[in-house]
Order: sequence, then C-alpha cells, then structure tokens
Amino acid sequence: MSDFMINRRRLLTAMALSPLLWKMGTAHAAAVDPTRIVALEWLPVELLLALGVTPYGVADIPNYTLWVNEPRLPESVIDIGLRTEPNLELLTQMKPSYLVWSAGYGPSEEKLSRIAPGRGFSFSDGKKPLANARKSLSEMAQLLNMEAAARSHLDHFDSVIDSFKPRFAGRGDRPLLMVTLLDARHMLVFGNNCLFQEVLDRYGIKNAWEGEMTFWGSTAVGIDRLAMFRDVDVLCFDHGNEREMQALMATPLWQAMPFVRQQRVKRVPAVWFYGATLSAMHFARVLDNALGGQA
Repeated sequence: MSDFMINRRRLLTAMALSPLLWKMGTAHAAAVDPTRIVALEWLPVELLLALGVTPYGVADIPNYTLWVNEPRLPESVIDIGLRTEPNLELLTQMKPSYLVWSAGYGPSEEKLSRIAPGRGFSFSDGKKPLANARKSLSEMAQLLNMEAAARSHLDHFDSVIDSFKPRFAGRGDRPLLMVTLLDARHMLVFGNNCLFQEVLDRYGIKNAWEGEMTFWGSTAVGIDRLAMFRDVDVLCFDHGNEREMQALMATPLWQAMPFVRQQRVKRVPAVWFYGATLSAMHFARVLDNALGGQA
C-alpha cells in the first residue's frame, strides 16, 4: 500500500473521529478561536481573563457584576442568559468556536455539543480549590496554546499573595469568620475547604468556622448560630444587598453578637467564592484593606 493511501486513510479516520475528540475536550488548540469562546459559568470566565482572553459571551452578566465584582467585563461581552439556562437560540446564532462551563453545572454536555465543542472545568476536589484552580488554569492554557501566559500569571499570583504576608505578621492568633448574608435568617459561612483557605494559611490566619461544610467550601446556617463566636474578626461580603444588611444590623439579635459589640465586623466588597486565582488575589486585597497592618 502506498504512503499516499496510508496518509489518506489516516486523514479520513481523523476526520471521522473529530466530533468525539471535541466532545472529550481533546481538540487541537489551533482549532479554537480565542476571540469566540463563550463561558457559561463564572469559573471559566475567570480562567480566560487570567490568560488575557476576553470571552465572546458570558452567562448572567448582571449577577456577575453583583457577586464576582472583579475583574470587570468589557462592554463588548454578550450576555447569553442564565448560567443554568442559557439562551441556546442566541448561542447558536453567535456560532462560538468553543463553550466552557463549570463541570456538573448548567445544561447537559449533549445539548451543548449540538451548538459547539466544549468542556467543563472543575472548581474543587472538595479539599483545596485553589490548588485545583491552578490545575484548571493550566488545562485552559493547554487548550488555547497559552502555556507561557499561564506560567506568567501564576508567578504573578504567587508574588501578589506573598506581598501581603508581612501585613499580618503582628495580628496575633484571632480567628477570622467569613460570611455573607443570604436572607433575613441565614448566612453563608466559609470553612477550611473554601477557595480562600490557602490564602489564610499563607498568612497564618485561622479560620473560625469549624462546623459542618459542603464540597464547595461553604454552608448556609441560621444567623443565630453566629452568636457562639466571641473573640473573632468577621468579614461580611456584600453583593448588592444593602437594604437587607441594614435590616439585619437593626435587629436585637445582630446587635447582641459579641463581635458586633466589639466592633470587629468589616463589611467588604463582593469576592467570588467559587472562582480561581483572580478571585483569590481579590480576596487578599480585600483582606488587607480590612485587617492588614492591625494588631
């Protein structure tokens, strides 16, 4: 059999397998146009932005603005609907080169594969989401042939995180409780498997929450359970919920909290709890602004 026939057969075989390869997320990086990638969830948005890639479309931009806050999205990015229910008709019309999402979240992969190839990225292994974020960033970089950009970003990340460490050297051993208001009766609290834990570990700050925890590093609890915390600092993340926070702060229950009486509550800007390295850097800056340089 001639070399021509062998090469032709290999080419035809590769063409026949290409839909399967796309579905498995192993397509060659050159086939993905980075200017036409649509992110159906906010974790892959962050991975793209960390590599210097502006998404073509992003799900639920209004809530991204409230809950993620940073980095800001350029005006050119198209809102493609909800994260759980994106506008599939719009997506089809946009003709994206690739779709990225958070693994296990949103529409089925089978439904999405009819529009464009794509893959999901994992937030966490249930223990160290920040370590997993570094892995996910490397995977995104491999997909786009941007490994050098990933290495540069991770070096910058380590430099930024380490730069704040001296700011907490004299803080002592007071634990930190991290919360955000869900509704009039519930707070979301963050445990030692949350995205921010590895940042706290670098700074020698103990996480005050030692109770039950979910795979995602957060759990909803009744506000009354916070009364058990006495000598702690509290970071309360806002997310466009000023009216609800004002109502809570006016209640006798909140006013009776030991950390409220001690004036150890800091309301801070929104930071995305289920993001990656950019969110972790944002958290480090927020933490420094709230508690850095204090005893």
